[in-house]
Order: sequence, then structure tokens, then C-alpha cells
Amino acid sequence: QVQLVESGGGLVQAGGSLRLSCAVSGDTFSTYNMGWFRQAPEKEREFVAAMSWRSGNTFYADSVKGRFTISRDNAKNTVFLQMNSLKPEDTAVYYCAAQVGGVRYDSWGQGTQVTVSS
Repeated sequence: QVQLVESGGGLVQAGGSLRLSCAVSGDTFSTYNMGWFRQAPEKEREFVAAMSWRSGNTFYADSVKGRFTISRDNAKNTVFLQMNSLKPEDTAVYYCAAQVGGVRYDSWGQGTQVTVSS
């Protein structure tokens, strides 16, 4: 079973930056499409960013486009989310996820809290 462990969350002032990391177990990380999602209090989990393993194409929610960047290091089995110009509305638990068995995100990390103060 694939395991994902996020790190890098914390408290930051508005306008600041954070870099989230997600370490993924297993030998076939390079073949997983990877994504980042977030869930704010009393809200549904929402898509943030994704990266195709095959093409390297990236996809972003409109709310983070131009501020967040997803990247991966296949040699280290790690996916990153660089978050710049953070806003209070970015406050949420951030989860990384992998498409291991098919087209759905079927493996999830435990989440890391990001809090942006105004």
C-alpha cells in the first residue's frame, strides 16, 4: 500500500510563503499522477493543483493560479507545493494524493495545517 506523508505546513502572515512536501513510498512514484487538495473548516475538500506523470503538465484551481506551483522530484519520491502570496482564505488542511490504481485519487496523506493570518 502506498503511503503519503505531508510536511511543511505552519502559520504564516498574509503575503508570505510556504513550501509543502509530500513523501511517497514505493518504487513506482514516477508513474503516479499527483495532486494537492485542501479543506477549510466547515467546507468541502477542494482541488488545488495536480501534475501529470506522463507529460509533466500542471493544473491549478483558479483561486491559486499564479501563486502556487506544484513540482516533483522523482529521485526523492516527493511532490511539492510552493505557495506564495498567501492569503487568509488559503487557510486549510492541505492533503496530497496519488492516482495509484487508476484515474481516481486513491491514496491520500494525513494532511498538514496551513494557517495564514491577516
